Amino acid sequence: MSADEARELLKLSDTEQTVALGEVDIRGYQVKSRDGEDIGKIQDLLIDPVDNRVRFLIVASGGFLGIGKEQSFIPVDAVTGINEDQVNIDQTREHIAGAPQYDPELSSTQAYQEAVYGHYNYMPYWTSGYVLTGYPFPR
Repeated sequence: MSADEARELLKLSDTEQTVALGEVDIRGYQVKSRDGEDIGKIQDLLIDPVDNRVRFLIVASGGFLGIGKEQSFIPVDAVTGINEDQVNIDQTREHIAGAPQYDPELSSTQAYQEAVYGHYNYMPYWTSGYVLTGYPFPR
């Protein structure tokens, strides 16, 4: 695999890994838009096992008892702050609603990840000059 390709991503919950010592495991935290609107709860974190970095948040919203739940696929670059049980991101609810939905079959493909990064206007992590700015290092 070259440095110009997306990598296979794994759900943190499907591995035996944990978040780095001293960092907060934000799974289950509420996500708030930049306008303070509820987006949903972080269901899982997608990690890049090569660099041991979190690359995306999987955020569940809507539904009742798990029925009809939608899952958003949000780059960690959107994280601007973390409180006791809340993650703040720099996107609006409307913008997130228009993003590609999380699809576990496509989540590790370069085309799918490029579409997600493009929608949110972030540089993909595999491109030259990328600097991790989101969780666990919020701006």
